[in-house]
Formats: sequence, C-alpha cells, structure tokens
Amino acid sequence: MPHVVTDGCIRCMYTDCVEVCPVDCFHIGEHMLVISQDDCIDCGVCVPECPEQAIKADSQRDAGAWIDFNAKYARLWPTIEERQEPPADAAEWAGKDKKFVRFFGTNNPADA
Repeated sequence: MPHVVTDGCIRCMYTDCVEVCPVDCFHIGEHMLVISQDDCIDCGVCVPECPEQAIKADSQRDAGAWIDFNAKYARLWPTIEERQEPPADAAEWAGKDKKFVRFFGTNNPADA
C-alpha cells in the first residue's frame, strides 16, 4: 500500500520527506507535493519526516480521496529528488483549515 500526501502539505511544502525517499516517488506542484502511487514502495520512512503530518498510508480511513489525487498529479508534476527550502510563509499556513478549497477550488480532492 503506497502512501499519499494530504492537504496538510499545502503551502507548507517541507521537503524533508523527499530527502529520505529511496525511490524518488515525490512530485512537486505549485502548492504541495504528491506521491507517485506507481513508484512508492510503502517503506514509510517519509512519514515521520513530515512536520505537518501530511503523509498517510493509503489504507487509513481519511486517505481515500487522496489516492486518486496523488496518482493524477504525480503524472503531471515533475519529480523532486532533493530537499528544498519551504516557502517563506510556510509557518503561517501550518495547521490552517480549508487550504485545499482555497488553492484547488473544491472541497474534494477527487474533484481537483
């Protein structure tokens, strides 16, 4: 079971997870990261590296809609293989609600 990136990553985009990934399965968009469902080997080393707890196993109850979202955008966004500095305002976005609707225009990741 691969992992998925959820809305906690939006505008925080800490890339510590990328640095530890042994298979380079992360992809970067303008507002967040996603995980390629085809490339993730479910090792889980990325999970504790995310300060926003935005990475979940796809088997978790609240991960459902994120599976297709991660798969879709992993095909569209470029691979990221090295840690980058987060956006200057990352700390301001940490833990905020409704980030997904603001940046993707919908409440449901399946609709994005």
